[in-house]
Amino acid sequence: MAKTAIFLANGFEEIEGLTVVDILRRAKIDITTVSITGSKAVEGSHGIKLEADDTIESFNFDGVDMLILPGGMPGTKNLDACAPLKAKIEEFNNAGKMLAAICAAPTVYGKMGLLKGKKACCYPGCDGDLIGADVTTEAVTKDGNFITSRGMGTAIPFALAILEHFNGKEAADQMAKAIVYKA
Repeated sequence: MAKTAIFLANGFEEIEGLTVVDILRRAKIDITTVSITGSKAVEGSHGIKLEADDTIESFNFDGVDMLILPGGMPGTKNLDACAPLKAKIEEFNNAGKMLAAICAAPTVYGKMGLLKGKKACCYPGCDGDLIGADVTTEAVTKDGNFITSRGMGTAIPFALAILEHFNGKEAADQMAKAIVYKA
């Protein structure tokens, strides 16, 4: 079974984070919510408080197939300032492992120079930080080991693209039907 982790910072966009968690858990894909706040407590950009499954300090990255970043402000800035997370992103990229991000969060990869020569998308107005990327305006863009998406309104197609990566198009189409997406 695929193993994924989504990283939550104070100020993350709740729909972008929790939609991915919900859809992947429905599909039986292992996804762990990982707080970068120093405790399991995290507060979203709209004041929704939750307890993550783990913290970055204690999370075991062994066997993880994909790292996922939700956007939101100041969540994206907090992710970008997290040195341990960025070290793992670099490690995953060097190993060709999957990296996904939505909304403003693809800028974390862009500022690290990881999107050079790749197609990527992000929240409108943040594309200047997708350094060296071929910026698209698609709802979801997949190129190599990156899956990027544009914002809260693209959270479902983003989650379905992650599902498709691991379980195939048929599984993603079945999930879309089951959740009455584009009925």
